[in-house]
Amino acid sequence: MKTFLHLLFYVCIALILSAALLVFFGVGDQPDLEVGWSPSRDDLLRAKKILHEGTKTKPDEIGVIELSEADLNLAGNYLLNRYSKSAALVELKDDKIRFRVTLTLPDNRLGKYLNISFRLGNSEDNSLPDITKFKAGKLLLPARLAAFVIDNVIRYSSLNDYFILATRPIKAVKIDTKKLTITYHPNKDTLLQARKFLAHASDSSTLNIYQQKLADIVAKHDPEWRLSLADLLRPLFELAYQRSTLDTAIAENRVAIFAINDYVNKDQTQKLLAIPDTKTANGQQHAAFLYKRKDLAQHFIGSAALTASVNQQAAKIAGEEKELSDARSGSGFSFIDLAADKAGTRFGEMATSSPENARKMQQAMAKIKDYSDFMPDPRDLPEHMNEADFKQRFESIDSPVYQDIVKQIDARIAAMPIYNGE
Repeated sequence: MKTFLHLLFYVCIALILSAALLVFFGVGDQPDLEVGWSPSRDDLLRAKKILHEGTKTKPDEIGVIELSEADLNLAGNYLLNRYSKSAALVELKDDKIRFRVTLTLPDNRLGKYLNISFRLGNSEDNSLPDITKFKAGKLLLPARLAAFVIDNVIRYSSLNDYFILATRPIKAVKIDTKKLTITYHPNKDTLLQARKFLAHASDSSTLNIYQQKLADIVAKHDPEWRLSLADLLRPLFELAYQRSTLDTAIAENRVAIFAINDYVNKDQTQKLLAIPDTKTANGQQHAAFLYKRKDLAQHFIGSAALTASVNQQAAKIAGEEKELSDARSGSGFSFIDLAADKAGTRFGEMATSSPENARKMQQAMAKIKDYSDFMPDPRDLPEHMNEADFKQRFESIDSPVYQDIVKQIDARIAAMPIYNGE
């Protein structure tokens, strides 16, 4: 017994020292990779499809996913940037997969960034890859020690449930110079949990509370009147305020935004995630509107959800890419839609940028009178321009005349009390 206690003591000391070395050498003021991922709309759609590919497999069937180097980089950067400005570089080389990662850290005295790199490879007697190399900053850790530290950090933290969810169905991983091949065998519970996690990365019981609140609102709505987006946002943010502390306000706001986005953009969410159709209370579904237009409500809350789950830069790029795509083969470029995208991005940013801002937005949204309190009237802006019309009037999104209208939109949003702290 005494020997065992000694061994346990030495293991704990080794773990603490290794974690300390990881922090000391891995954290610094200079990023190894340039942060500030700037995806196109197609990049975002591709990243989501990659991450949801495994959920299409039926329970208890064997599934196989093949991912290229480009796929791995898209998925990695999408996941990392859901939480902070980060960067990942993934390479397939010599039948190994190499990762370089830079994470932006909260304010602290040690440094602004965490830089780590590691390598995974298959051994002859193992169908799953092992860590073959690990560096924190310039410190090279022995592979087994690094694996031990990472395993214990995951095991005894909130990451454990996600790690089990991700790895339990995986039966084999094959790495070559062109692709990563994953063979997996999921069950029904794992698939349902994976869909919820990839859609929101939040507690499903909390999401259910907000979804039920939405269902109650819709059930009581008079179908003779348009359902305002304000009628959804106001009560859900009031609920978020009631349920929150300063420490939990950001998480509650995210779930409220995700729940509303799932309802307002229901068709797009189901198509993207392959989620079965679900009905609200009494099977009712009413479109939400802003300024008598449901497309504005969709743009606003969609951009808010994207900002809450990824970052402001990604939402901005996705909005412009969507309008340029519409100019080529859709309803035409619309500054009105772009204004809703930008207002939604600002809303999502304010609601999740800091605990203090999250609480302020909860209080402010609980007191709004209508949608004009969070969405400036955009109806005087140009829209319905095909590609030729857009080029004739604005040349490109970098032209001065285009930027002038963007500045007008930004000024209208900035002037709203709810976004400037008044």
